[in-house]
Amino acid sequence: MRFFDPDGEEYGIPTYPKKLAPEGLATRRQLRARGLRPGGQDVAAQILWYGRRDPRTRVRLIRVAYLYYIDLAAPVRPMTAGMWRAHHAMMRARRTCQACQVTHTYVIPTSLGCCPGCAETPVALAA
Repeated sequence: MRFFDPDGEEYGIPTYPKKLAPEGLATRRQLRARGLRPGGQDVAAQILWYGRRDPRTRVRLIRVAYLYYIDLAAPVRPMTAGMWRAHHAMMRARRTCQACQVTHTYVIPTSLGCCPGCAETPVALAA
C-alpha cells in the first residue's frame, strides 16, 4: 500500500495514507474543531496523498498533513478583549471601500480593489 510506513523507516516518521491514521492522532484542523491546539508537541506522524496534477508540468504533487497526539494537546487560548478589538479593526479595514470610503457589511473582493458599485462606474476605472 502506497504511503503506509507505520514504523517510519522510509519517510523518517510514521506515515499513513488518507483515512488510515490510528486513533488518538489528529491534524491541526481536527484539533481546532475539538477546541485544542498542538501545544508545543512535536509532529507524531504524517498523512501523505497525491494531490492534483500541476497543469503546466502534469506531475502529481504529494500532499502532507501532520498529525499530533490528542491527549497531549492543550486547550485553545481564549480571545482577550484586545485581540477582539484588533480583529474587528482588521475586518473593518477589509470592508471599507478605498474609492467611496463606505464601510459595507461584506468583505470587499481583492480582485476588484473597491466595492462592486464603485467598480462598475467609469470614474473608479479611470483612477
